[in-house]
Amino acid sequence: MTDYVLLLVAYLLGSIPSGLIVGKVFYKVDIREHGSGNLGGTNTFRTLGVKAGLAVTIADILKGTLATALAIWFSTEFHPLIFGVLAVVGHMYPIFAGFRGGKAVATSGGVLLMYNPILFVLLLLSFLVALYITKYVSLSSMIAASVALIYSFFTRDLPLILVVLALATFVFYRHRANIKRIINKTEPKIKWMTLKKDR
Repeated sequence: MTDYVLLLVAYLLGSIPSGLIVGKVFYKVDIREHGSGNLGGTNTFRTLGVKAGLAVTIADILKGTLATALAIWFSTEFHPLIFGVLAVVGHMYPIFAGFRGGKAVATSGGVLLMYNPILFVLLLLSFLVALYITKYVSLSSMIAASVALIYSFFTRDLPLILVVLALATFVFYRHRANIKRIINKTEPKIKWMTLKKDR
């Protein structure tokens, strides 16, 4: 029974709507009514600025990390990655925010941070390099997910391979509207990640 309660806790951790909380408590803004309407870090950056965006992104990462850690801390019968997947599902479909959540990227990263820190670092570097080159957050997220999937195959860790495959699928599915906008060249690009030449 305790194991199943912990699984529920993992989902509830993922369901904590970081973007909604930061927006309403500190800015008196419901970010679901602005920008893309998404509760994740990207829309928070665009709507509320860098400080709020960083706070939400870090919080969303930690949700995945803490949920995955539950299995280790309490020595459950379930694989730690199952807890992580439930946190990601909670992030995408949060019970505390009308089941309208984020796009699975940061929380998925948090799961990998706990389970395989090297993969997390690779994921982060892939995202940042892709973001610098393309200026698309959505495309960079999908590229990072693809890199994580390729890396996982070399680990020969079957649970990791299956979970990364599931997480990558979540990421691509949640970005399906972004994919259409990228194809149509209507997807917004970031403007802050550039090197300015001295004059």
